[in-house]
Amino acid sequence: MLVNVILPLPLDGTFTYSVPQLLDGQVNAGCRVLVPFGRNKQYVGVVSSLHDRQPEGYEVKDILQVIDAQPILLPEQYRLWQWIADYYMSPIGEVYKAALPAGLKAVDGYRAKTETYIRLTEPYRNETALHVALNMLQRAPRQLKTFIDYLALSGWDQGEGGALTRDELLNEGHALQTLNLLVKRGILETYEVEVGRLNHGGEPHPEQIKKLSQAQETAYNEILMSMLKKQVTLLHGVTSSGKTEIYIHLIQREIDQHRQVLYLLPEIALTIQMMDRLRRVFGDRLGIYHSKYSDDERVEIWQKQLSGHPYDVILGARSAVFLPFQRLGLVIVDEEHETSFKQQDPMPRYHARSVAIMMAQLSRREKESHLAPRILLGTATPSMESYHNAQKGKYGYVQLTERHAGIQLPEIQVVDTYDLQRRKMMNGLFSPLLLTRVREALERGEQAILFQNRRGYASMLECKQCGWVPHCQNCDVSLTLHRQMGQLVCHYCGAVYQVPVTCPACGGTELQTHGYGTEKIEAAVRDIFPEARISRMDLDTTRTRNAYERLISDFGSGHTNLLIGTQMISKGLDFDKVSVVGILNADAMLNYPDFRAYEHAFMMMSQVSGRAGRKGRRGLVILQTRQPQLPLIQQVVQNDYEALYRSLCNERKTFHYPPFYRLVYVFLKHRNDQLVETAAQEMGFRLRQWFGGRVLGPDKPGVARVKSLSIRKLVLKLENGLNMADVRKYLALAQQQMLQDKRYSSLQIYYDVDPL
Repeated sequence: MLVNVILPLPLDGTFTYSVPQLLDGQVNAGCRVLVPFGRNKQYVGVVSSLHDRQPEGYEVKDILQVIDAQPILLPEQYRLWQWIADYYMSPIGEVYKAALPAGLKAVDGYRAKTETYIRLTEPYRNETALHVALNMLQRAPRQLKTFIDYLALSGWDQGEGGALTRDELLNEGHALQTLNLLVKRGILETYEVEVGRLNHGGEPHPEQIKKLSQAQETAYNEILMSMLKKQVTLLHGVTSSGKTEIYIHLIQREIDQHRQVLYLLPEIALTIQMMDRLRRVFGDRLGIYHSKYSDDERVEIWQKQLSGHPYDVILGARSAVFLPFQRLGLVIVDEEHETSFKQQDPMPRYHARSVAIMMAQLSRREKESHLAPRILLGTATPSMESYHNAQKGKYGYVQLTERHAGIQLPEIQVVDTYDLQRRKMMNGLFSPLLLTRVREALERGEQAILFQNRRGYASMLECKQCGWVPHCQNCDVSLTLHRQMGQLVCHYCGAVYQVPVTCPACGGTELQTHGYGTEKIEAAVRDIFPEARISRMDLDTTRTRNAYERLISDFGSGHTNLLIGTQMISKGLDFDKVSVVGILNADAMLNYPDFRAYEHAFMMMSQVSGRAGRKGRRGLVILQTRQPQLPLIQQVVQNDYEALYRSLCNERKTFHYPPFYRLVYVFLKHRNDQLVETAAQEMGFRLRQWFGGRVLGPDKPGVARVKSLSIRKLVLKLENGLNMADVRKYLALAQQQMLQDKRYSSLQIYYDVDPL
């Protein structure tokens, strides 16, 4: 018998191995096997199929070991892997690498967590022998005391020997050395017991589910009606309208019908608050899955989902779409507009929202239509694509226009910073109005948020005498100053450099900074509001799971009262006492060279504005910009998404952008800049033979060298009616033809389908 095996390598297709007679009958599709590859390497692969078709062109090797008695990859998961590999033009080995936790791919396997227990050795498990042991220990008082405590804690002094961990005994003040002496004497022995790392959420409490308001009840019923007709429904609800309460009711409904729910969030930071909220209701029915959890924890969640008692609800970031589900009924994609749902590097460059929708569609092909999972997309600021699909009737559409408990949307006051700078009234990035309102809020015992979507201290360091600017040696970008770390950092490759004391070009000592990052904002705010309790949330301060939890807990409890942050703070966080939000520099978002700039700017400003006044009094947002006359600014002020959509639709149609056209970016990379330029020109020529004027470029992207690799980019604009299977076939052929040329043997070519 032969098997096709997926290997965790960036190679297309599967590899055929034979099953030795010794392992015959032990191999099933979806199980892991250890196989040889190349001259002397071994990999853990996943069996995709069993067959008897002898391949041509190479000698088939035997599999070395069968790792699983039962499949760890379900058939519907494998079909999803195939779709991801095909649609996003990524080798299925890369999908395998992205999908499975490292512990399930490692040759040395996953090591279960164990705990050390203590018990009496066999000869001493009777009353007579225990008396002998006690007499024998009379001359060793420490050992005697430890042994007596063991008997008491384990129940042997009552004739009922129970389980006792080593830590439980040592916590009574006994020394490990003393315990080891009892083991050496043959009276006690230790043994290991496998224990789970997973947190136990306690008993579920569905009685804690809150009653829906009239508006929420209406939306809930409309969602149920929509799900009868549509696979996908878009819930368009303003910030603080209570979408989460609707989700909780829908989750409980699925649980009551013995179905599972996948709840996707764009950022790990959001899972902290949401986890607490859901755990109060669903207890140990809830599992959490994201990259800040240890690999061993993720392995155990994967295994639990394959067991007879899986989690009913999984809350996670985008990678949670890869988990096995045995009876999935609903996928909630919260904040569906967020770009964090799109994986960038490494491959596969998938979008979790699209993968979730395809998961439901693939399931629908296998099951009766009404049994296939439904997808609910929730947001206050829909992506253009989702809103367009809802308007065209492809998705169901439910609107929730009222904030919960009748709270008004925040008042947004626009500040013209160009005029204030001309009159020399700005204090750095702070307008007088913003400083006044923040001070008043803090004096009232309320909280404030300042939003600046750039981390670090300053975006650039410059010699005042000669104009020298430090650049990354590996990338075509200037370095960002991180003063707290005392380093210059490249935000593209992560390279770190020491901050120079003098200019290496002219020897000058006056090095000045340009631009404002969150670190610089924090330093300035500490000077302006010395009494404030300040915290900062950006990538630099949230590199660990505990850091997220601490920052959110401190701000939520009022331990800190002024939060400075990047777009992390705009994503669904719920704080009761925030009355003022300051958007320090709207222009940095508006002037970004991307066709989605206005869409993303509207979303970010609307979302961060929604953090103000979520409970109690109406909130205030100070929006600082040099372009107050822009229509987009007024659309944000009036929360007029419909006007934004109409204006962007006209532009997108005219210039052939989504949702009316599909985009595919083609990237070429090589260390030799001239070679990559020649290759890009040739690639463009090949693609134009098939796609004609739909191909733009090649051009240098905004950053044309990253990690010492020169980059060129081509853009394909494809009308929605095109057969994408044929498109992918031609793209794959072009890539294959290019790489067959010896000049381009070390050239990197990859595609980004539906880029953001």
